[in-house]
Amino acid sequence: MGIDRAYFRLMVRGWRTFTLGLVNRMRAYVLHSYGSPDDLRLADIAKPEPGNGEALVRVRATSLQPFDWHLLRGEPYLARLMGDGPGLRKPKITILGADIAGVVEAVGPGVTKLRPGDEVYAMPLGGGFGEYVCVPENVPAPKPRNLSFEQAAAVPLAAITALLAVREVGQVAAGQKVLVNGASGGVGTFAVQLAKAYGAHVTAVCSGRNADLVRSLGADEVIDYAKQDFTRSGRSYDVLIDIAGSRPGAACRRVLKRKGIHVLVGGPAGRWFQPAGRMAALFATAPFVSQKVALANVVRDGSSEHLTTLTEFIEAGKVTPVIDSDHAFEDLPAALEYQEKGHAAGKVVVSI
Repeated sequence: MGIDRAYFRLMVRGWRTFTLGLVNRMRAYVLHSYGSPDDLRLADIAKPEPGNGEALVRVRATSLQPFDWHLLRGEPYLARLMGDGPGLRKPKITILGADIAGVVEAVGPGVTKLRPGDEVYAMPLGGGFGEYVCVPENVPAPKPRNLSFEQAAAVPLAAITALLAVREVGQVAAGQKVLVNGASGGVGTFAVQLAKAYGAHVTAVCSGRNADLVRSLGADEVIDYAKQDFTRSGRSYDVLIDIAGSRPGAACRRVLKRKGIHVLVGGPAGRWFQPAGRMAALFATAPFVSQKVALANVVRDGSSEHLTTLTEFIEAGKVTPVIDSDHAFEDLPAALEYQEKGHAAGKVVVSI
């Protein structure tokens, strides 16, 4: 009888260990070396534990963007040489995913602003391609009440970039004329809405098939880049928010007023230097022209404070995330490949 009891206790202990191990595991796409979306591996790994000042978030949705596939491919190569770059020989961030929306599951010591059960969204710049992620307490913000998790996940990086471009770098004010080049993408759809929210007259540059979309977001005028070169329109603007980076700097200056601001956000990608090379060239010529050239750098400046500002616009109905498509977690690599092609109108979202 004693042997049976000992055996029973051993079995119970083993079962507890087994189930605890399952509870403390999660699925995540892990990147061990630079490559293509096919190099992302869906793996069963240990669930992270929140440290001092951190919260553990159960990710319900993430969104995809150029930031992710730049890190995935380690391009441009020039970025690998920088101290804060993606890593020289292999990626520093092994679980990609810059945007998340989810529910706080646990908090670490010293956390006072968050508690389990809080619905949040955030821009951790890594970890979104997994079921759980630990983030510092000052990174998440309360999820807008009128958005689903998928809609909220579409906001952080793209909308913060647009907010920096419109408000802080472009200093857009009521009555100004603003041109958004690349208006139908993730950043562009937010930039159009935010420029309108700040009272500007907005001209949007995009493909003809997305013209109705950007008009629905508030654009006063739309230029189809396939039919018209916006730099030869004869019009002038106070601010050019240049997301597409499709025209030379000298051409862009033609559409800016004498004291206008050319806000650099992105541009065509390249294996070695682009879009950094184009931006460097524009800054090199900036001292010799009257217009200002400035960069909207979200990686350094994003925070929960920006998300709180965006929440106010979203809950007031002035800003709405545009979702091109929503994909299952198992289809994330294919969704990332689709996003990289650059044809998405708005954001590509993945439910987890």
